[in-house]
Order: sequence, then structure tokens, then C-alpha cells
Amino acid sequence: MIIIAVFVIIAIIVNVAGLFDSKSVDSSTVVREKLPEGSVNETEYFNDEINWIFSERNLEKGMEHFYDKTGVQPYLHITDTINGKHYVSNEELAQFTRDLYDKLFTDESHFLVVSVEYNDNYRYFAYPGNKAKSVIDSEAGEIFGNYLERYYYSDYSEEEFFSKTFYDTAERIMTVTKSPWITVFIIFGVAAIVAILFMWWRHHKKQKNLEAEQTEEILKTPIEKFGDTEAEDLAKKYENDNTANKDKNDKNTI
Repeated sequence: MIIIAVFVIIAIIVNVAGLFDSKSVDSSTVVREKLPEGSVNETEYFNDEINWIFSERNLEKGMEHFYDKTGVQPYLHITDTINGKHYVSNEELAQFTRDLYDKLFTDESHFLVVSVEYNDNYRYFAYPGNKAKSVIDSEAGEIFGNYLERYYYSDYSEEEFFSKTFYDTAERIMTVTKSPWITVFIIFGVAAIVAILFMWWRHHKKQKNLEAEQTEEILKTPIEKFGDTEAEDLAKKYENDNTANKDKNDKNTI
């Protein structure tokens, strides 16, 4: 029981710390519907201008999962320059992404992500087509950014962190995130039950030990001792009776 209690306490600490981690991903608060079949004029999944990607398959697994879950086909453009420049403003990056969308696609159901890095200065801009916005709304875009930032600073390879970002984003945005407090209450409820059971077990064990000690004490007591008190009481009774009879005889003699 003690071991179980310790594990429960550790689980509480780990889960609560994870739930309130400052780097946690935003919650998904709305129900999103997958785009219907036929919405996308399918294309390739990425264009890598700076040779970041060594395993196309590892990258595309997560992107294909995103497409399957949302009905929106993602496309990743990896570069180190925007219009021939390494450093551009946010407005220039956004305009470049919108213009690139029009060049690459003939539908409004893609999700274009432009990834720019030069001298460890990393930036990105994500742009969904008009139809894709019914799934990739502003909240979904924030969630994508949360995952991208989290995995960019991890030990994953380039293809792995992009793939995992798309995969986990799809999993997150296509469900409504449950409140973390529900998990907290469940954990503390289980801990309370374990604590109550532990206290009952300890009390029960203490009571059993006391009964065992009493039984052992009784078994150690010689049988003769059980009659000593009774014999002494009987002797005192006869002694008292004899004394009373003697006093009575003395009175009669007088």
C-alpha cells in the first residue's frame, strides 16, 4: 500500500507539472469538420531550397496524416531568402506567402507554410486557402505555431520536427481539448481513495496485531492461574462464614 501511495503522489506531481507547463499547447475549443472529398487538387507536399530534408518519407508521413484528418493538404516551402533577401519584414514575408499560394495551387484548400532560416534566425508564415480556413482557423493556426516552436528547439531532425508538428496539430485541432482540471480532480480523487484505503489497512493491521498479542498472552498463561482467583474467593467465603458462625455461637453461650 505504501508503494502504491508513493507512485500516486509521483503521478500527481508529474501530471500537474505537465498540465501547467509554460510551453504547453493551446487548447482546441471548437468542433471542426473535415473538408469533403474532392476539395483539393492534389500537389506535392514540399519544396526544399536549402537541403534540410534527407528523408522525404519521414517528413511526408506527418503531412499525409494532417491531410487525412483535416481534408486540407499541407505544403511546406523551406528557404533562406525571400525575394532575394535574407532578412525581410513580417509584411514582406506574409505577402510573399500569399503570392506563392496563388502560383502553386489552383484551389482554396491547401495550407501553405513558408519556413525561413538564415544564420540561426528562424521565421515562418502559414497561410490557409479560403476553403481551408473553415478548418485551419486562427485558433488552429496558433496551435500549429505552438507545436512548431516546441519541436524546433527539440532534438528532432528537420524532417522529424516538421512531420511531428503537422501530425500533432491535426490530432489537436480535430478534437475539443478537455479541461486539464478534470484530470487534476481525477488524480486527486484517486489519491484520496488510496489514502483512505491505506489508513483503513493500517488500522485493521494494528487491530489484528493487538488481537494476536492478546491471544499470545493468553496462551502463555499457565492453566493453574486461571483457577487461583476463584479458589481464593471461595476460601475467603468459607472463612467469612466460619467467623460469622463463631460469633453467633459465642453470643448463644453468653
